[in-house]
Amino acid sequence: MALTIDAQGIYYAELNERIRAAIRNGERDIRLIGVVGQRYIGAGLSTEGVKIAIEGTPGEDLAAFMAGPTIEVRGNAQNGVANTMNDGTVIVHGLAGDVVGYAMRGGRVYVRGDVGYRVGIHMKGYMDKQPILVVGGRAGDFFGEYQAGGCLILLGLSSAGKDEPRPGAVVGDYCGTGMHGGVMYVRGQIRPDHLGKEVKTFDLDDGDTGRLKPILAEFASLFEIDTDIFDFHRYHKIMPVSTRPYSQLYAY
Repeated sequence: MALTIDAQGIYYAELNERIRAAIRNGERDIRLIGVVGQRYIGAGLSTEGVKIAIEGTPGEDLAAFMAGPTIEVRGNAQNGVANTMNDGTVIVHGLAGDVVGYAMRGGRVYVRGDVGYRVGIHMKGYMDKQPILVVGGRAGDFFGEYQAGGCLILLGLSSAGKDEPRPGAVVGDYCGTGMHGGVMYVRGQIRPDHLGKEVKTFDLDDGDTGRLKPILAEFASLFEIDTDIFDFHRYHKIMPVSTRPYSQLYAY
């Protein structure tokens, strides 16, 4: 049975200390209720096998620097989810704010709805350690800015859970600006003038579909999505065309 902590009216620092104390005492299944904007939940936690279920809206930097646990938010999340996260899983059943996955180094983030600006920027990857960030809805400007590794997936689904027609592109301006590593998959319409000059779009090959299938299957299972998100003819692969996109801006 999960340990329940009522976060209503509790200062964020005290709440986080209660969570850490519970984990030190051997708790591995923790349920937080009444969460209203408390910051840094899960930040720096490294104990594997820990699951934290959040009812409410956590504050900024949820799971920052986290390295192992699973956090599931039954609602929306604010800015900075998975900031510099090293490992683990974050599941958000609603919307998420800006700079989700900033400098993310490993693990997985699944957001059912839309996200804000500068999502997935400075994402990194090293050898087999490659972070994955999946967004079910739309993204704002600078999606994947300076991406250096890992995998970003943008599905463009409606917030209602059904793939209803949505006018316009699914991603904002400057998508992939400064991108010099990793890969991005965007499902739906994407205007060429929304892309950074450092990237180009490519057709998916068998390797891409093989990589996407288990990720999308997990996403669909987590959020009970019955829409066909395996319609790979609707996807665009975005990759950098230079490993040094700004080399001409510097003097040597």
